Amino acid sequence: MSEIISPEPVTTWRPGDLPPYLSNGLIGLRLGPYPLASGVAVVSGLTAVDPADGIPTFAQAPYPLALDIIINRVSMVAAPQCCFLREQRYDFSCGEVETRFGISVNGIQAEVTSVVFCSRTKPTLVLEELTVRADRACELGIAAVVDNRSVDGHLLSLQMGMPALAGKDPVDGALHWGMFGDLTSCGVAYATEFAGARDVTRTTTRVRTGPMNTTYSFPAEPGRGYRLRRIVSLVPGTMHVQPDLQAVRLVEAGQIRGFDLLRQDNRDEWGRLWQGRVVLAGAPSRWQRMADAAYFYLHTSAHQSSPSSTSIFGLANWPNYPYYRGHIMWDIDTFVLPPLMFTNPDIVRGLLSFRHNHMDAARANAQLAGLPGLEYPWEASPTRGEEAAPLNAASPAVEHHVSMDVALAFAHFVHVTGDRKFACEQAWPVMSGVADWIAGRVEPGERGYEIRQVNGIAETKTAVDNNAFVNMGAILALRYAAALGRQLGQDGDAERWEGVADRIMIPYDTQLGIIVNHDGYQPGEEKGETPEALAGFTPLGYKADSEVERRTIDYYLIRADEYAGAPMLSSLLGVAAARTGDRDRSLELFERGYADFVVEPYTITAEYSPAVYPDKPVAGPFAANMGGFLGACVYGLPGIRPTGGPPASWSERPVVLPQGWDAIQVERGWVRGEPTRLVAEHGAQRARLFGCAPPGGDLPGSG
Repeated sequence: MSEIISPEPVTTWRPGDLPPYLSNGLIGLRLGPYPLASGVAVVSGLTAVDPADGIPTFAQAPYPLALDIIINRVSMVAAPQCCFLREQRYDFSCGEVETRFGISVNGIQAEVTSVVFCSRTKPTLVLEELTVRADRACELGIAAVVDNRSVDGHLLSLQMGMPALAGKDPVDGALHWGMFGDLTSCGVAYATEFAGARDVTRTTTRVRTGPMNTTYSFPAEPGRGYRLRRIVSLVPGTMHVQPDLQAVRLVEAGQIRGFDLLRQDNRDEWGRLWQGRVVLAGAPSRWQRMADAAYFYLHTSAHQSSPSSTSIFGLANWPNYPYYRGHIMWDIDTFVLPPLMFTNPDIVRGLLSFRHNHMDAARANAQLAGLPGLEYPWEASPTRGEEAAPLNAASPAVEHHVSMDVALAFAHFVHVTGDRKFACEQAWPVMSGVADWIAGRVEPGERGYEIRQVNGIAETKTAVDNNAFVNMGAILALRYAAALGRQLGQDGDAERWEGVADRIMIPYDTQLGIIVNHDGYQPGEEKGETPEALAGFTPLGYKADSEVERRTIDYYLIRADEYAGAPMLSSLLGVAAARTGDRDRSLELFERGYADFVVEPYTITAEYSPAVYPDKPVAGPFAANMGGFLGACVYGLPGIRPTGGPPASWSERPVVLPQGWDAIQVERGWVRGEPTRLVAEHGAQRARLFGCAPPGGDLPGSG
């Protein structure tokens, strides 16, 4: 495998640049241009009450990696003008950020190097190694700080100076922080280890309200290096009733393992994750760079230990984009999970557990609307899974496709993994509950069953009848639930669900011979350029008559230039063009529908294309766009549609790739529990999956 392409090193920090986003799926950090600038920390499952809207929102945790360096009693936090960035590197191959910066104060020059990573093998741990070297003799102090000063909430407890494990440094301190509104809390504990000085004084803060601080002070010798290491654990209160004490235990476990082995463990785990790398053979290196960045940010934002799935920006938070509030939305189920199912199904199993664990909230949501089954909320609270949309949004009343999206994610996982235990224990309760809800939600009409007063992907101000994306998703969810029920011997409702699916109408323009977005659709209407009908084909996998599909694709491709630049579906426009055989148009639409969204530094995919929407905040990494692009590479362009049938049957059409791309390859994905290689060569009759388990009968949801 060729070398992973990491972002170019940053040597100048420009106003408006997004800082590096470091995460392991349980903890998310936004680092400053150098470690002295305090950053932002987010922990999965940590929520507060939004003071403006009164609804659950993501909560900022105490920042675990705050720092101060004191030279001859001059604090660099108090004198940031004395610091200057030399270089910041983000190594995507192992998830480490290295920052080198200099300090110049009163004729003394100091060089500082910081290496930070979030452990994937011990997911509550954040680790840093800091090295300081001064060119002249001076009094030097290095302070490791857990900073709670800019975090909304209140201190519940703080302890400094824990008893030491045998042969180990003591755990420096622990705090328990309550979030604003008392919805959740967070425990933080940390331990430091210092080396290099012959005569060092160690002091810890005694301020009862925080921040926690451990300072090492010593006479520095010219040219000698001094090293500080720290291990910090952040535990959400949703995972332990005493999260501060549990954080202490986890720091102690980290001390036993040791910094060097934890770092190597993390590197080894990233090495395993990168075995599923999506390789774009023949494409210019800039495309591989963008594919590597999308792959990295999706995987770094997801972990099987996460209590709250992942959100539309992963665990990235920055002051200029709070508007999704960390809520769990349909974008994750539809765009993010499918490519991850192929590259790392264990991660997806953990993320899907959020939907399964909160079925009671979905059931209550349906009951409150007078319906049976499970109605998943439009914006799910990260802690309870309940509807958490702001009160000025009409979406919860009309955005009903989220339930189908959830059910289809479970069906897709069963198809890709063949996990029968999961199918029985988790997929079946969710899929059958959604099928019951759909059967109760449809209304009989002269044309068959209809789903009226809904909104689709366009999210317009006006509800419509029979949105194509909604109805296609409903048909697929019903059919997959019926097939799974028969496979599991739970077929009492299968015939009823299939009968409903067969009669759900799809909006169709008889004059043009195409599927349209909804009843009464007009191309000049608000967001009429949104290719909702095409989204039923990709990513959902709905199959219509081949001629109808082709005419529908041609119709919406004419309007693709109007749409490109908007979130989510822009990343899939190039797939639609490839299905018509037009390689040049496919490349053009991938350029406008994905490449134009990617900003530097750090190769971050924004929510909106800055070229098309210059007035929108540059917010990223936006998970749906990255997932859409990787899904296009793994499923859309190769023409692969996972079903319950043998994997050899999943490749459904000849492979057409964007101009200049020779092949798409994945050296090691996972299909039916077996390592699997994907090869999709341009011009081949079918993409190929190698190393699949031998077919021994169809799995739930075949066809």
